[in-house]
Amino acid sequence: MTTMTLQVPDSLEKEHQETVRFIAAKLYEAGKLSFGQAAEMCDMSKWDFPAVPAQFDVNYISV
Repeated sequence: MTTMTLQVPDSLEKEHQETVRFIAAKLYEAGKLSFGQAAEMCDMSKWDFPAVPAQFDVNYISV
């Protein structure tokens, strides 16, 4: 994977992991990432990743 630097408000500093998970879920929803790529972006297994899209109201089955 490529490393990308993203400037975000200081208020998100404490929520780094949640922000990464949100971005991964939304990129998956948009079809920009595969399920496996999104899981990898979150440093999670494919087995654990389904909880992430569900957290952000993204349907992970019929995308």
